[in-house]
Amino acid sequence: MTHIVAGNPAPNFSLKSLDGKDFSLADSLKKGPVVVAFFKVSCPVCKFTFPFIDRLFRRYQAADLTFLGISQDDVSSSRSFAQEFCISFPVLTDQANYPVSNAYGLTMVPTIFLIEPGGTVKISSMGFVKAEMEAIADSLADRRNLTRTPVFLKTESVPAVKPG
Repeated sequence: MTHIVAGNPAPNFSLKSLDGKDFSLADSLKKGPVVVAFFKVSCPVCKFTFPFIDRLFRRYQAADLTFLGISQDDVSSSRSFAQEFCISFPVLTDQANYPVSNAYGLTMVPTIFLIEPGGTVKISSMGFVKAEMEAIADSLADRRNLTRTPVFLKTESVPAVKPG
């Protein structure tokens, strides 16, 4: 289990995106909250989860909110994953020995964090947990004074939990 839980400070990181741009958590937090989602391209639960994360991004995207996917794979594999699952937010790649994943104490993917502008983790979610995805959505809606709307459609059969 990650040692980075709600209320803890999020470790800073600097990584490159698939298109070579530099991203740092500290710079992103200057604009507002950051949703960070770690994944591995071979992970079936990641494949299940990332379209829902992209749905959140598309719903709440704004200049003062950043979504970052952090891949534990190489650029080519990560790019293929992002294309296959239509990921529209930046995807960064952790380095070979996983310094960022290790700083966050990850033991499984996907692991998703909602980090407040001050650098404190508001929500920490490991694997796929439907209620925690809804909590992230609710927090983003509340922050922008938007009406809360469910992440999951009534026509979708979505389990409450899928361990990573």
